[in-house]
Amino acid sequence: MDAEGALRERLVDVGVELVLSEGTASVGLREIARRAGVSHGAPRRYFPTHRALLSAIARRGFEELGARSAAATAESDAPREKLGALAQVYVAYALERRGMFELMFRHDLLDRGHESGDPDGPRLREATLPMFEHVVELVALCRAEAVGPSAVVTASALWANLHGVAQLWSWGSLPLALGGPDDGPGRLVEAALDAHLGPVTS
Repeated sequence: MDAEGALRERLVDVGVELVLSEGTASVGLREIARRAGVSHGAPRRYFPTHRALLSAIARRGFEELGARSAAATAESDAPREKLGALAQVYVAYALERRGMFELMFRHDLLDRGHESGDPDGPRLREATLPMFEHVVELVALCRAEAVGPSAVVTASALWANLHGVAQLWSWGSLPLALGGPDDGPGRLVEAALDAHLGPVTS
């Protein structure tokens, strides 16, 4: 990697650290430049807009989540087991990398491709889709149907359910409702899968 590429990655690294420690609202070009030890104008060479910067940070999150998901599903060929592993990884990532997780799906804040002024910048709307399309495929396999509108709707509902589990658990609402369990949200993830796909039968 050349010096220019290394500086860009360093700026993204600093942005990730800020998101994780202080949240999305703390991320700005000037603050990242200050923490990276470069001039205030340096980040503009790589991120012409605030959206472009946030998108580069969020894309790092998708790369992390994708790597964890691939590792979690590598051991199984069964669609339901793969989907269960993906669901558990998704919620676990949300709880471990809370600031990043909250940013990744805020498409109202993120790069819109050519509208950002950065034609080479990451396009987060497209970065989200491969993960979701994989979930749709697994849902269709679990239900023994072709990939189509029905599988898309079920996958969307499951995704929303898992996202809600992650958010409500991180806010303390679900532990309170469940009487303060200390074993994590795993049971709720399984319940969500059963609700949308039916229980596993022996």
